[in-house]
Amino acid sequence: MTVRLASFRGRAHLVVGQDDLLVDIEQVSHGLLPNDPMACFTRWDEVRSLARSVVVPGNAPKAILDTLDCPVPQPRQMFAIGVNYRKHAEEMGSTLPNNPLTFAKFQSSLNAPGGDIPIVGDTCDYESEVVAVISVGGREIAESEAWDHIAGLCAGQDISDRQLQLSGTPPQFSLGKSRRGFAPIGPWVGDVRDHPKRSDLMIGCAINGEVRQSTSTNDMIFDIPQLVSYLSTICELYPGDIIFTGTPSGVGHGRKPPVYLHPGDVIETTLEGVGTLRNRCI
Repeated sequence: MTVRLASFRGRAHLVVGQDDLLVDIEQVSHGLLPNDPMACFTRWDEVRSLARSVVVPGNAPKAILDTLDCPVPQPRQMFAIGVNYRKHAEEMGSTLPNNPLTFAKFQSSLNAPGGDIPIVGDTCDYESEVVAVISVGGREIAESEAWDHIAGLCAGQDISDRQLQLSGTPPQFSLGKSRRGFAPIGPWVGDVRDHPKRSDLMIGCAINGEVRQSTSTNDMIFDIPQLVSYLSTICELYPGDIIFTGTPSGVGHGRKPPVYLHPGDVIETTLEGVGTLRNRCI
């Protein structure tokens, strides 16, 4: 992986080597690159170049999940896609959409990769997702060029208050999925531009050690380049924007009977080639 960008103590860091050592981007670039993670996405090619040649200081700390901050703390826009895996559509009794079913999550729901998730009510659900982070923005982005506009991917959880989500007509997707802490992402932004399996990565979720979701992204109805291209025909995309790309089958709401989250549950969300989130419900 060319770049892994994390946020540690509010500053942008590269995560380097098999030992996952943290290197402060501003310090190691001698001030040429910023310490603000959001500003790094506007200069992603320079960050990639730094990552290829970085020399790790002897006192570099190890990246420990519980000490990391949200790697994309202030995205200008947060898109989310519903019903974007074929097997998930089947378990929910949904027809396959003709275009991406898009809603918004709100920035105040963002959470750290090891952050606690406050559970409200009896119908909160887990949804493991691949989260794409934009580097080069724009409009009318061609599918064939979409990966050149993506900084990298995160693992993510689209935690959902199903009662709130389904409380009205039409449903309140954006509100039901935007309570405090309902959007942990990370553990870092992993650049997969050159990853040979970037369109065939495993995404999964375990609750208290029990695997609930485990699916390849090749089950997506609309893949990541299609989503980036489609959204850019309607909205201008900006560096640091994030796209929750949909959840695979195995969500609690789709089980018979449904199985929801409770305080004390531990959610582990893993994206192949990137890493794992670990969030405790409180």
